[in-house]
Amino acid sequence: MNRTTLSLIAAGSALAVVTGVAALTAPDGGTDGGAKAAAQRPVERSSLLCPAPSTSDLAETAYTSFTPKSSEGSDGKGSAELIGAARESNDDGKADKDDKGKGKGEKGGEDRPVLTPKEPGKPVTGEASGAEAPALIGSAGGALAPGWTVQQTTKVTAGGGRGLLGVTCNTPDTDFWFPAASTAKERSDYVHLTNPDDTAAVVDIELYGPQGALKSEVGEDIQVPPHSSVPVLLSTLTEQPQANVTAHVTARTGRIGASVQAMDDKIGGDWLPASADPSGSVVLPGIPKDATSVRLVAFAPGEDDADLKVSLAGPSGSITPAGNETLHVKSGMTAAVDLGDVTKGEPGSLVLTPTEESTPVVAALRVTRGKGAKQETAFIPATGALAKRATAADNRAKGSTLSLVAPGKTAKVRVTASAGADGGTSTSKTYTVKGGTTMAVEPPVPNGVKGSYALTVERVSGTVYAARTLELPQDGVPMFTLQTLPDDRGTVAVPDAEQDLSVLQK
Repeated sequence: MNRTTLSLIAAGSALAVVTGVAALTAPDGGTDGGAKAAAQRPVERSSLLCPAPSTSDLAETAYTSFTPKSSEGSDGKGSAELIGAARESNDDGKADKDDKGKGKGEKGGEDRPVLTPKEPGKPVTGEASGAEAPALIGSAGGALAPGWTVQQTTKVTAGGGRGLLGVTCNTPDTDFWFPAASTAKERSDYVHLTNPDDTAAVVDIELYGPQGALKSEVGEDIQVPPHSSVPVLLSTLTEQPQANVTAHVTARTGRIGASVQAMDDKIGGDWLPASADPSGSVVLPGIPKDATSVRLVAFAPGEDDADLKVSLAGPSGSITPAGNETLHVKSGMTAAVDLGDVTKGEPGSLVLTPTEESTPVVAALRVTRGKGAKQETAFIPATGALAKRATAADNRAKGSTLSLVAPGKTAKVRVTASAGADGGTSTSKTYTVKGGTTMAVEPPVPNGVKGSYALTVERVSGTVYAARTLELPQDGVPMFTLQTLPDDRGTVAVPDAEQDLSVLQK
């Protein structure tokens, strides 16, 4: 509408804008009462939160930031940065509170960015040593926002937190499920709560064991100050030690990032990311071929019990693990089953489907490699399928394995290895995954790669789930970490709409 339009109509137009009234239009511009297909457009801003990496003085942490190149409306301009969050004092393992219930900060956040990516398609790396590295709060805009991914990889060579701990920094949210957590004496499981906003967040943590909810008087009303991170030791929330629990973290006010750092006194540990949202069917991709022990933990958050068929998708097809054909999960109770060396020397993925009626569940696997004192542990949470694209930001010239599973029909993906952080040339390869199978491959490596590089997995056809394993063995210990690759949600549906002034005449 041009500037010479009658003032009455102009006022009506302004009113339509204020009240948010619009009509979806047909391709020819006329209103036909039907919805025009929404266009997928790149997101304009992304936020990521990375937990504090370790409390060990021996910790060596590597950060890798990466945004895939995109041709969808991006002009190549953008900015991104990761800045240290304030650390909250937490000597007893719980969030400290003053008389007003507010968290007491130990140190302020870092003003100087830890990482400042400059352009899509090239990884940017950083390092930190010791126990003082803070949680990170990050934001990206413009061309650096769509698909922005940051990997935090920490190696601890000795002590209770010994192992390789990797985590993909997550987006702020209000609801998280962590099956496969623990309050057992040999475990030290901390849930890290990070608040990116200018106002305090109030968080509740509920724990569920095999018999239902665990009594807790200190898991409610946890205060997370603005731009701060609070670690909470799960075993301090209950007097009932349990080997297998499900932790439910909810933000009553505000938004947070949440991840569980799960450490075992004897078999190492890793980060336990949140499970995908409750669903009737669940896929847990990427069990290594040399897994010596696999434990499945599931939880049904609704009012109904869940009965699940358990299938293992291997390289040649799907089978049912002998003796563990089904799993019954009672409502509000955590179910756990040890599957042993279920993969029998072949890579695989676990697929859970309802035997009859579909009941939403959350689930995760604890995967152990090695034997005796040389064991190491990682976790595989239930994850979502690739709608379009996902990225594993930190890969090395050796030690990476990409797992792809197509639980239904045959699927196809394109895998692109970026240039290295310090040099190299990008390369790509296409893989076809037969229905009902898991394909585990050594992913493409950039030509002349120097430094870490990123792997971007794009769905070409079919339904596919993905995970990446990174191995960095140390002194005979098969140190490894495993990250699932859910869709990066780098695009958003934007419906084609215009103002409908006819509503003003009614």
